[in-house]
Amino acid sequence: MRAQKVQNVANDIPDQGCEAGEAGAKLCVLGWGSTFGAINQAVTRATAAGKSVAHVHLRNIVPFPKNLGELLKGFDKVIVPEMNNGMLSKVLRAEYLVDAIGVNKIAGQPFKVAEIEAAIAEHLEELA
Repeated sequence: MRAQKVQNVANDIPDQGCEAGEAGAKLCVLGWGSTFGAINQAVTRATAAGKSVAHVHLRNIVPFPKNLGELLKGFDKVIVPEMNNGMLSKVLRAEYLVDAIGVNKIAGQPFKVAEIEAAIAEHLEELA
């Protein structure tokens, strides 16, 4: 009963969209929490350079936005920069059967824009 109450909250959460780039790009960089700034700047730079990449940033995790699974399946590849050992990417894989690839950092320091740019370049190269 409690789990159903939590899932019903998803009805009040706005649909998930992209912060930068467009849905259906080749690469999705999905973040949450403190990763916003570095991801947004790196994706903005990449899209300005003509790369097919988008930034999706979650503000609700339990429950996820209702359209998240559909949104993620529209990308060829999803990477998830996290300041931990990849908890969100594991949940996304289990929940939506999306091969979310973790870009993990456990150094106690935030991501640098250059680190996200390097991950974007690496994963777009793999898609080419």
